[in-house]
Amino acid sequence: MAKMAYRASVKIGNWTEDLRLDEDAKKEFLEKKERGELAAQKVDFLKQNMLSPVDLTVTNDGKLHFGDVVILVNMGGEKRGCSAVSINADVNGLTKTPSPGLQAPCGISAGRAIQPCTRTAFIITSVDGSPDRSTLHFEQSFALKTTSGFARGLYLTSDRQSFQKCAKKSRLQEVNLEAVSSFLSWWKIVHFDPQERLEYEGQPVPANVKVLIVHCKTNQALAALGDHVLWTTYGKEYEVTAHTFLDSHKVEQNNNHWMLCTSEPAGNGLLLLNHPHSAANNQELTQANPDVKKI
Repeated sequence: MAKMAYRASVKIGNWTEDLRLDEDAKKEFLEKKERGELAAQKVDFLKQNMLSPVDLTVTNDGKLHFGDVVILVNMGGEKRGCSAVSINADVNGLTKTPSPGLQAPCGISAGRAIQPCTRTAFIITSVDGSPDRSTLHFEQSFALKTTSGFARGLYLTSDRQSFQKCAKKSRLQEVNLEAVSSFLSWWKIVHFDPQERLEYEGQPVPANVKVLIVHCKTNQALAALGDHVLWTTYGKEYEVTAHTFLDSHKVEQNNNHWMLCTSEPAGNGLLLLNHPHSAANNQELTQANPDVKKI
């Protein structure tokens, strides 16, 4: 009996099962692609919605008001570049009901893309009955809420750290976004210079100037951490916590210095980007002119 010669074209083993599995995998891939459920499609969908441009409020009088849409910008420091408080959502943090959007709770970070978009836009919201368009004052309680629609109108919230609830990297007091407003989502604006806080208490808060954003319950200041980096869907960003960083003179460090930025009065975009030189000229908060619009 002649020996049977096997060639490369001869099919051996469970080739029919392998062929069927390949066909099923291709079919599943095409069905997911049609429904937009591929991982790459989900990321593209998330970025498309989160990076959608948002119009910031134009403050003609140079002051902040309830209902203003702003972005929170930290000018940076030694280990940290300029950054803005940003929604840190990934594809696992979305919900489809009643429409596609963010799911609470949702994390935040300090992103280096200083552009007004769904990720970075926050609405100054009243918690004491103050009407929209009324002026925000130093030491007055307020809430910061994301825009409606895809961002779901979530509230910037914090609470005392515990073993179970704290920032991932630094283990300091966590800051995130929650669906419901409560005392944990109350903040206040404080003058960045401790020697002038009493003088400015109760005065209108100018837009686009350096201030502290302090959590009302814990009295900890919002902070961006340059030495704690998060790898997000949007790239390398800084961790955001509620923690007051003091220097040897008991003065808050630049981790805690923020600007609530608005748009140019002419509607030409973010004032911070159009007047970068003004940051160096505002080491003190409008001492000569409380209504100054420059940063």
